[in-house]
Amino acid sequence: GSPRFARRLLVGNGLLACLVVLLPSAALAGTTGKLSGRVVDGNKQPLVGVNVAVPGARSGAVTDVAGRYVVLNLPAGGYEVKFSMLGYGPVSVQGVLISADQTTPLDMQLKETPIGIEEVVVTAERPVVNLNLTSTLATVSREELESLPVQELQDVVNLQAGVVDGHFRGGRLGEVQYQVDGVSVNNSYDNKSSLKLDRSLLEEVQVISGTFDAEYGQAMSGVVNAVLRRGGDKLEWNAEVFAGGFLYPSSNRTVNDPAANFTVIESAFRPAGIQNYQLSVSGPTRLPNTTFLANARRYVFDDWVTGERRFRPTDIPDTNLVVHATGDGERVPLAFTREWSGLAKITNRSITNIEFNYQAIVNHLEGRRADYRFRLNPDGLKKQRTLSVVHGLDWTHTLGPSTFYTLAARQNYFDYQDFVFENVNDPRYDAAGNPSPPFSNYELGAVIWGVDFDRFVQTSDAMVLKGSYVSQLTSDQQIKLGAEFQWPAVRFGSPGHLAFTAGPSGQVLGRHENEPPDFPAPQVYHPVQGAAFAQEDVEWNDLRVRAGARVEYFDPRSNFPSDLANPANSISGVPQSYPVRAHRKVSVAPRIGISYPVTEDAALFFAYGHFYQMPALGEIFKNADYSILNELAAGDPTDYRVMGNPDIRPEQTVQYQFGYKQALMDWLGLDVNLFYKDIRDLLGVEFISTYNDAEYTRLTNVDFGNVIGFTLTLDQRRQGLISTSLDYTWQRAQGNASDPRETATRAEAGEDPRPRQIPFAWDQRHTFNLTVTLSRPQDFTVSTIVRAASGQPYTPTGEGGFGEALDTHSGRKPVVSTVDLRAEKDLRLGGRTGSLFGRVLNVFDTRFFNGFVFGSTGSPYYSRFPEPDGVLLADPSRFFGPRRIELGVAIR
Repeated sequence: GSPRFARRLLVGNGLLACLVVLLPSAALAGTTGKLSGRVVDGNKQPLVGVNVAVPGARSGAVTDVAGRYVVLNLPAGGYEVKFSMLGYGPVSVQGVLISADQTTPLDMQLKETPIGIEEVVVTAERPVVNLNLTSTLATVSREELESLPVQELQDVVNLQAGVVDGHFRGGRLGEVQYQVDGVSVNNSYDNKSSLKLDRSLLEEVQVISGTFDAEYGQAMSGVVNAVLRRGGDKLEWNAEVFAGGFLYPSSNRTVNDPAANFTVIESAFRPAGIQNYQLSVSGPTRLPNTTFLANARRYVFDDWVTGERRFRPTDIPDTNLVVHATGDGERVPLAFTREWSGLAKITNRSITNIEFNYQAIVNHLEGRRADYRFRLNPDGLKKQRTLSVVHGLDWTHTLGPSTFYTLAARQNYFDYQDFVFENVNDPRYDAAGNPSPPFSNYELGAVIWGVDFDRFVQTSDAMVLKGSYVSQLTSDQQIKLGAEFQWPAVRFGSPGHLAFTAGPSGQVLGRHENEPPDFPAPQVYHPVQGAAFAQEDVEWNDLRVRAGARVEYFDPRSNFPSDLANPANSISGVPQSYPVRAHRKVSVAPRIGISYPVTEDAALFFAYGHFYQMPALGEIFKNADYSILNELAAGDPTDYRVMGNPDIRPEQTVQYQFGYKQALMDWLGLDVNLFYKDIRDLLGVEFISTYNDAEYTRLTNVDFGNVIGFTLTLDQRRQGLISTSLDYTWQRAQGNASDPRETATRAEAGEDPRPRQIPFAWDQRHTFNLTVTLSRPQDFTVSTIVRAASGQPYTPTGEGGFGEALDTHSGRKPVVSTVDLRAEKDLRLGGRTGSLFGRVLNVFDTRFFNGFVFGSTGSPYYSRFPEPDGVLLADPSRFFGPRRIELGVAIR
């Protein structure tokens, strides 16, 4: 960590401590669910006064005159539920799964028996379809996570229907709200998750890919809620170790094109290229009613594309333009990751009806991204360093059997650095120079000396406060009220610029650390975000209605020029600009969902909602200093440096969805969902004319799009040894631009910049996911994931092969598929349980999966113009990662 983070952490801890003292205790939404049902006797008559106990959660309820009961505020997980009443045989139901923010139904019939009869034990089975849902929600439990060939949260997300490479139902990246235990962990800079979460931390993962309740905001396409595990009343520990690497066919992977007359062979199998070490310990502490969970992980990853350290960055040519190689010739991965991560969580229940949690999640990553140009000079590449810390306090205060309220206070800290050397004045920059070799044809343009001069840092430090009040007014009606506030401090930019200038004896490397407007220092922005919501959940007979509204507030706390036609006051004799405060933005988002069972095992549902989201702050504030336009003059070509815009309005999506669910059999469920999204006010580019007839571009709310599609899901509960899950998605996602700056890029290239309706770059019409699991409890598990998809769009090139583009996204890439496999064998190890497991990703060594294709052919393998495309043909990093094999052992 850095001294800056240490100071921020101290301040954050102080603020969190103040919040604990000043604010009333509460419970955190997004981590707890509800258990409800009806208890009857042998004649199907309601039983009054039946005791319903959930010992694992130290909670319970008593049935009313209608035999109904409701148990609120149960943490997500599996529980035993006990039913007892004098004169009736007691029943214990094992393995009742509770999901966050959802209702688990559990009805029971008790039989009259003599006093003293033994308790009847039954095992609960999760409904094959949840008929109460009013939106599309996929819930993955801990047991399912442990059996699938997935490792991190994002692996689970990408398996869900309607999700394509992080795009939810056709939306742009950054339109998803990522939460941990119900509180956002999104980085305000880019609206992406600031954390990497290993599956060993997860109790449950919920993925909402359609409409969602008013409780969730700052998202237009979906919500991912990761519920973390917690410590229990018994001391437990588990450890997992695995290692592996990429295995190429015949111990190598060859990229060969006879037309280009070259062959590139990547290195052979490295069995320790991937390593993972994980240890978790949980249980009681010596403090009363206090449990803990601690987790630590070390992860090592070497990518499959390697380079040869033939040259060092300082191997610059001599006066005769001769380069003397001083490298050691070692084969090294061009891209790699070294990760330390961990979790510490403490739960205290010392005060009656109050639960207190403190948790801290830490990610520390160092790595390097591949750039095949540096394959002979890998030390010239930049390295990326990330420190992410999310920590804070959660309280649970139960006011009674039907009411509780919630509060969470968090600090989300994210620090990212991207450069070769940390200090801009490091003399090694001078010794190496920038990577600009005069030998452009040396092994197809390989960089043989120099280092990357680009430098970038980004820090986000956000205080987040979220609370809600939940009351079960009647057995059929629940209300939830809440509010959320966030105060991010976002800093980003270049910590010193490097540029060559002419000196007395030639080119001299100069430093520019804070010389605006051309060489600005990293800037800091302090916007304020807030929201309030009200939501009602009504279960009337068989009809269920979830309705609510959310009010969003955003204050950019920044300025922009009052007259965009003279933005830098560089034009005389015309109105002068002055700084104007960007407007505060307020949005109201109504939402409603209705579910109606048409039979005992089938239901229809409909949902509608408005969803608002402020664009990523890094987009809004990037290049927002308009003084850089001080040299615009009449007759100059358009300045395509897109200017930022602190006065951006929120983006908006209006979603409709209609669905049908049915339990075709006790072990087979069907879910069909039709959806439509109208996307408005997306971030795009406009052209501004100045008083002297010059022109520049800036961001504004001009882009648009729409998505239509349907999903079909079949879930087969385990019958004998086999369980399966299949989902198919058809969708059409189109709009005027896939990227906010695309319009400016087209105009700069001389193409028509006017709005048009074309497929988005991620418009994948057909997506198919199949999961098959073969298992015998406490013996073995074998699972496989099959993914297949139609090709995404690409832009074909004309006959010349030098970039003459045809209609944008008018071509389609090839159909693709891949298979992943995991096998595990349970063992007894000296009184403990354990397992041996293996995982194979990309079993059949698929070399292409919706990646790069040549515009002249639509294929990743060959080009009609091998000479201009020679560098790309030689670059194996354009391919999908090869077969990956991992073997390991787990002890519990």
